[in-house]
Amino acid sequence: MHGEGQGFLIAALIFLATAVIAVPVARRLGLSPIVGYLLAGVAIGPSGIGAFRDPERILTVAEIGVVLLLFIIGLELQVSRLLALRKAIFGMGTAQLVFTGAAVAVLTHYAGDSFDWRAATVAGLALALSATSIALQLLGENNGLAQPYGQRAFAVLLFQDMAVVPLIAFLPLLAPGGHEEQTFTESMGHVLMIVAAIAVVIGTGRYLLTPLFRVLAHSGAREVMTAAALLVVLGAGGLMASVGMSMAMGAFLAGVMLSESSFRHELEANVDAFRGLLVALFFMGVGMSMNLDVVLANAPLLIVGTLLITLVKAVSVWTVFRFSDGSRADAVRSASVLTPAGEFSFVLFPLALGLGLITARQSDMLAACAAMTMLLGPPVALIGERIAQRLDRAAAGSEPPEADFSEAHGSVLVVGFGRFGQIASQCLLAQGLEVTIIDNDVEMIQSAGRFGFRIYYGDGTRLDVLRAAGVERARVVAICVDKRDTADRIVEILQANVPGVRLHVRAYDRTHAITLREKGVDYEIRETFESALAFGEATLRANGIDAETAQATIVDVRQRDVERLRRQRLQPTDDGQIGFVEPEPLMPPERAAQPLNPEAEDVLKHETEFSG
Repeated sequence: MHGEGQGFLIAALIFLATAVIAVPVARRLGLSPIVGYLLAGVAIGPSGIGAFRDPERILTVAEIGVVLLLFIIGLELQVSRLLALRKAIFGMGTAQLVFTGAAVAVLTHYAGDSFDWRAATVAGLALALSATSIALQLLGENNGLAQPYGQRAFAVLLFQDMAVVPLIAFLPLLAPGGHEEQTFTESMGHVLMIVAAIAVVIGTGRYLLTPLFRVLAHSGAREVMTAAALLVVLGAGGLMASVGMSMAMGAFLAGVMLSESSFRHELEANVDAFRGLLVALFFMGVGMSMNLDVVLANAPLLIVGTLLITLVKAVSVWTVFRFSDGSRADAVRSASVLTPAGEFSFVLFPLALGLGLITARQSDMLAACAAMTMLLGPPVALIGERIAQRLDRAAAGSEPPEADFSEAHGSVLVVGFGRFGQIASQCLLAQGLEVTIIDNDVEMIQSAGRFGFRIYYGDGTRLDVLRAAGVERARVVAICVDKRDTADRIVEILQANVPGVRLHVRAYDRTHAITLREKGVDYEIRETFESALAFGEATLRANGIDAETAQATIVDVRQRDVERLRRQRLQPTDDGQIGFVEPEPLMPPERAAQPLNPEAEDVLKHETEFSG
């Protein structure tokens, strides 16, 4: 017994150490953490160093992580959210899954190695899913979620998450010899048992769980809430499993029933830690179960197959989005971010293998192919964005817009027309000043007509563009770009070549503001400083402080901040780089900081130790 316990401890240490190493390395290489887990599983599995010889035992435990993941997905599917996106979710989502799944299935059936219609169907449905984590990361980098194409892509991802449970329930129906002869009475009895189990889960979730959690919350014991959350998930999953359905379906239904509950966020927080570890263990288990010899022996076929599947999937998604009131450019963007295979494909492949729908070799090849599509995700998205930008320029009737400054004669040259530059420009135009604005964002130029003036296309970091825009005739150059490095570069160019012009610069933060002052710019302002003061004044008024006192307080804080900026000096690091400005209070605190929990006490203790 002692030996078994020690072996379990060593296995846990190996798993945790591998997970801790795999994710940072994967992030450093620009890969998804899922790819890191898969490669880590290969490294410590039978095909690697052999630290784990029986991946099936690990997968059995790790599948609970998938169950918890489906529960959290159910929690996030609020009815109001589904109704707001119902057309995109159920229309485009269904079309994408069916059309892409059919296209990939046809490809694998005719181009794959011994894929019958059942195996091809599994491959098509699994690879038609997209990686939610990768897609959301790519959309976030380009601010795509705020764009129409990003919202439609998100709706498709949402439908795919919802479709996982039906797909898991559908695969056993494809299994050869899975339909035993049953009497009509037996079949109806089985159906009634399933319906009754679903009714119990829905009824319990809707009418009993919220009052139960309310009672538990009054006890003040967080561990009881955590235990109750796990009990709900595993209980619902176990009930559905007892009637021949998947545990994931039960957990998903329980999550949906609790999505409108006031305890939704508490439940998600309690379950999420377990979910994260077990899902990581699941993906590492999938990597352990992969036969590396089979993958390496078929590497050329695997590479060609991955490229073909990526291409077929991109074309299929583009077609669906193109015929859903989207532009060609937006369709390209959506197709490029949805090409990586989904996380749940690694759930469907082992399930299909256990049902006899695919062979072990096919499972290894499909899992490797799915992982490789994840590797291709970021570069494919980059290529797609470049193609989309060309399509945008072509649609605007120019390729690209020429930097024509023949009519530029403004007394103020504004560089950058983002959210900051737009507001600043409105103030100048309100007083009839002649303003010349340049930006290198084609979409921003196309939408400028709403503001009633013209923006010129040009790169503000190029001296020839600045001169063509009339920088030598301008009284003031307002540098409103949102990237600190870009602003610094423009300042340096203008100070070296147009020393007489006034420079008003948007500062990224306090450190940047001090840097700009040392460079000798005429005016700088931190992008959030004045809005924070206005916010603070409004909060003072909301707490009963009279208007005169509140305004005087803000004036005092502003003056103290100016004096502190004058005192502070940037301390260069050993390599000569600009250091970080340590935050300090404007006014001495009236009392020492009091920690509210052990974690805060530890942080304050170490802060005191190291700050001297």
